[in-house]
Amino acid sequence: MDDAVDDSEAGALDPATGGSGDLAKSALADARGIARTTPRRPGGDAARRNRRANLAGRNKGGYSGPGPDPVRDPERIGSLLAGYVEERGWDRPLAEARIFAEWSVLVGADVAAHCSPQLLSLGELRIAAESTAWATQLRMLGSTLLARLVAELGPDVVTKLLITGPVGPSWKHGNRSVRGARGPRDTYG
Repeated sequence: MDDAVDDSEAGALDPATGGSGDLAKSALADARGIARTTPRRPGGDAARRNRRANLAGRNKGGYSGPGPDPVRDPERIGSLLAGYVEERGWDRPLAEARIFAEWSVLVGADVAAHCSPQLLSLGELRIAAESTAWATQLRMLGSTLLARLVAELGPDVVTKLLITGPVGPSWKHGNRSVRGARGPRDTYG
């Protein structure tokens, strides 16, 4: 029998004799020896320490949990832009632009269908109505419209409304003109 096992080898593998502990100890010693001889990554310990230091301030365990995390969670753009707009002093220009961009929302769809904002200068808003009847109606609603605009845009954006009806073509061009002149009809003699 060539496959016969020595008594010394049988004792090393037999758990009843206690030889298996020696085998486990030797395997552990071999693993430790291999671990000591493998080269480590450069800066591995320092990187690990830095990571622990970075994570230490977040939560008690050092990791972000399922709740909100002010460091890593994204923020809503509205909250960021609100502070940015105030910081830059863009409140008034944005409110002035809203008049022309959101006219139907500010005054209502029915009123906006019959008039439109033309010019905003020094707090005076010029509104052109599509007919003289609508111009008269808007003049009667002037205080209501102004209160609505002030409530939406703030007290300093619009202070006065100038409502005009439909206007025919003007022959005045530029800052200087002759009083009493009839425009291009003057040349017909």
